[in-house]
Amino acid sequence: MSYLANARIWRMILPLVLCLMSLDSWAGQRIAILDFELKDLTLAPGIPAEIQRTASIRAMLENELKKAGYEVVTVRSEAQRNADVGVGYLFDHDDVAAELAKPTGADYVLVGRLHKPSFLFAYLMAHLIDVHTGRLIGNYISEIKGNDKKLTLKGVESLAVKIDKTLKNN
Repeated sequence: MSYLANARIWRMILPLVLCLMSLDSWAGQRIAILDFELKDLTLAPGIPAEIQRTASIRAMLENELKKAGYEVVTVRSEAQRNADVGVGYLFDHDDVAAELAKPTGADYVLVGRLHKPSFLFAYLMAHLIDVHTGRLIGNYISEIKGNDKKLTLKGVESLAVKIDKTLKNN
């Protein structure tokens, strides 16, 4: 094969190779979302409906972040239970939450809480932590008025918008 034929082939192949190599940089950021905890300060704490609502928040948030283009990775619930030595521990210890998410290959980990001071409203609280540095990069609160599933979803959507805004500016 002549030198000119080789040069033409390389001119066609090289851009393709470069494009394929750069696809990794376009891949979505990876987020691990831990199970949300319930902090119920009402006179009847821990009712089954509230426990169930709290358990549903993670899946709702995963769906919203996937729609926004993020890759959601899973931290095993057992690993989370082993790392969480008490109520609020992971929420208050960013470095421990980051270490918990490292094996998943996540870039960020989200630690959340449903804080319920009243039967009338609750606060969806979340910390977004950079897994590589262990540094808190986002502290969010979304108010949910009432305990209807649609209202909870609205709060989760609001939280997802805040997270997306942080990650686009980070």
